[in-house]
Amino acid sequence: MLKPQTLDELAEALQRPASHSRTISLEGNASKRLMAGPTESADEYVSTACLQRVLDYEPHDLTISVEAGLPWRQLTSLLAEHRQMIPLDPPFAPFATVGGVVASNSSGPRRRLHGTARDLVIGMTFVTLAGKQVKSGGMVVKNVAGLDMAKLMIGSFGTLAAIGIVNFKVLPAPEVERSFLLPFDSAATAIAARDRILNGVLQPSALDLLNPAAGAAIGNRTWLLALRAGGNSAAVDRYERELSPLAAGVAFEGDRHDSLWTYLQEMTPAFLSQHQNGAVVRVSCTLKELQTVMESYPGPALARAGSGVCYGYFERTEAAAIWLSSAVKRGWKAVLEYSPEEWKNDLEMWPAPGGDIEIMRRVKKLFDPENLLNRGRLYRRI
Repeated sequence: MLKPQTLDELAEALQRPASHSRTISLEGNASKRLMAGPTESADEYVSTACLQRVLDYEPHDLTISVEAGLPWRQLTSLLAEHRQMIPLDPPFAPFATVGGVVASNSSGPRRRLHGTARDLVIGMTFVTLAGKQVKSGGMVVKNVAGLDMAKLMIGSFGTLAAIGIVNFKVLPAPEVERSFLLPFDSAATAIAARDRILNGVLQPSALDLLNPAAGAAIGNRTWLLALRAGGNSAAVDRYERELSPLAAGVAFEGDRHDSLWTYLQEMTPAFLSQHQNGAVVRVSCTLKELQTVMESYPGPALARAGSGVCYGYFERTEAAAIWLSSAVKRGWKAVLEYSPEEWKNDLEMWPAPGGDIEIMRRVKKLFDPENLLNRGRLYRRI
């Protein structure tokens, strides 16, 4: 496997085989091999994991520019030294690279307030199969010139080009953070409480819903709303006062707070490590549909309850495929987000991609007309 240490070397590693119509497998640290489509065999293997430099960071500017191979945890640790953050909360964070997080458009609990990579990436340099280094966006938060080119790379799973450098806007860390766990005897009462929270003045950074099977893992086999609040002490105290009429919940800070959100962020990796034949089905739905989706999962399930993203956990991939088929028949936007490598070529992972798929295929043709790069990695559709 080739591991370029500079962008010029990365450009050479892509241009040389592409000029001879040789297929290429591109990855960072391979932490998300179980995600999306298969990693097909290729003539050349390239990793960006050795591109680890921090290129530009001035904390008072609230921006940072880093190379794609920088470990995600190293990035967040550096920012934490200055009480700053990029609140994407991706799964597989201990092993992920910056480029892998962006290429897979990974996010976690705090997407509810802060969005996804498309909201936090302000610029990028990517390398094409022609060996060209293309800069898009910049290092100024309000600069949107050319940003759409960078947005094409977000969530593309390396099927268009190789991400070399990513520029982020960073946010100040809140003065105080506090977690609230609110138990409910039904999904309906939990959703009613969620609606009251979302319609209120105070807006939490994260609002997750666990079904009883998922709640059991943290010692409470009920429907649970997990809420993450941040701000000054007065604001966080107000959360506690306003949430207390909703349920007899608990509030905590410090290590227990950190442990809860690490668990919710890393629930998928933990489940997959315990179930070799396991799979995860993701559904994107409206907030109104979320209750029905969550009630339909037969096993553990977790929802970003303020965003309409639900994750169902299946111990058997066969069961996940059956459930996915029924979900699509109900009109839900669903994908088999994680599955064992040996199953990927036999499953319909993205049964109903919608009309945008043809536009995506045309974009792929522009960047990679011979279909050489990360073939099938985008749920076998591209």
